Amino acid sequence: MTKSEVNLPKLIGTIVVGSIIWFMPVPKELDPRAWHLFAIFASTILGIILKAMPMGSMCMASLAIALFTNTLNIKGEALSGFSNGTIWLIVIAFFIARGFIKTGLGNRIAYFFVYTLGKKTLGLSYGLALTDLVLAPATPSNTARAGGIIFPIMKSLSLSYDSKPNEPSRKKIGEFLTLSCFQVDVITSAMFLTSMAANPLIQKFAGDNGVTITWGNWALAGLVPGLVSLLVVPLIIYKLYTPEIKETPNAKKIAQEKLTEMGPISKQEWIMIGVFCFLIIFWVLGTTLGINATVTAFGGLSALLITGVLKWEDIKSEKGAWDTLIWFGVLVMMADFLNKLGFVPWFSQFVSAEVTGLSWMVAYPILLGIYFYSHYMFASATAHVTAMAAVFMAVGIAVGVPPFLMAISLGFFSNLFGCLTHYGMGPAPVLFGSGFVELGDWWKVGFIMSIVNILIWMIIGGAWWKILGLY
Repeated sequence: MTKSEVNLPKLIGTIVVGSIIWFMPVPKELDPRAWHLFAIFASTILGIILKAMPMGSMCMASLAIALFTNTLNIKGEALSGFSNGTIWLIVIAFFIARGFIKTGLGNRIAYFFVYTLGKKTLGLSYGLALTDLVLAPATPSNTARAGGIIFPIMKSLSLSYDSKPNEPSRKKIGEFLTLSCFQVDVITSAMFLTSMAANPLIQKFAGDNGVTITWGNWALAGLVPGLVSLLVVPLIIYKLYTPEIKETPNAKKIAQEKLTEMGPISKQEWIMIGVFCFLIIFWVLGTTLGINATVTAFGGLSALLITGVLKWEDIKSEKGAWDTLIWFGVLVMMADFLNKLGFVPWFSQFVSAEVTGLSWMVAYPILLGIYFYSHYMFASATAHVTAMAAVFMAVGIAVGVPPFLMAISLGFFSNLFGCLTHYGMGPAPVLFGSGFVELGDWWKVGFIMSIVNILIWMIIGGAWWKILGLY
């Protein structure tokens, strides 16, 4: 392992913290295994936050420690996460997303919206937002979606107007488009179960608390507040950071040239469109038809392989998917057994005692606010969700918050909190690293958008979920 992959001082610090927790007196109400697993889990999350090692390496080391200390056994416990259907849903979605990139369909969709809406700079931002929205349901890597498809097109358009990074000319158009594209991606990540890799963790924690979240009811719940945010957020950013160039007739011309260059929709693109429609239909109707969402994903992937849209080499080379399978499988397993061994219920009772006496309507926004703004301390949405979501969900339900309301709110907030910083979510370093936005402006917009999104999703979203009878 290379020096760049392991930060030895941080790794030693992580081990020390885990050891301290391990050797602390075990609360009498707890099974010692539960406390020891918590020590391993806590040190794993700390290591991920500090970036002591790559996430997959950190999780594999933690798995080994759990096995060697007999905290978990190899049969039925330590490897159970790798048989979790939800994890495979996300892994397969990574492969399907590769189809959008390989066939060029993702770029074609982007240039189509740019051509349709790109006469003005604000319209251009909405065109890129619609591209993100269309791709989101089948693209669990928001980094790949924003960084691999949206960002190159956005940067190309900015440079075509002589708006360059790290120069005053960035204010011509590049600054606005960068801020808008990032904040939009945060929103689309919240709108679908399969649009961000950590979303199924919320589904899993909800199931542990007796709440059933399906692909369909997640998407339906996110529809109205999501569309409102997608409409409002670019407009507010436009008012705060009005681009010097407001008319962009050349964007329409550039998009038309790119579409002409791409030629008619290819056979592989048509197959990709057909598979995408198949996935959406069966993900939405799956509960009614009795077809599991992961089964649908396997069907879609098989169709892409049989038709040759994807080759097996494409599957083998999709490192992000296999990486996700490893760390996701270990984290889900540990979170599951923390619950089964009694740690999460015990800790939830401890925390809920601190908010005893508050009505649920008071406790609900307090818990969500703490959960949201604690993301300033995290450089990974997955680490944040894994560390805090299960406990906050259990506490909220314990103090009387309607279970579905608490679960789905945490699901949405587990994406929306990514708006805050330049390191808190995968696409952030990609877009911030482009040099079009200064750090102070990035954080300023992030805080403003946090307030905007919280109000939209709690007020408009809450009313929408009540109309739907979800709580």
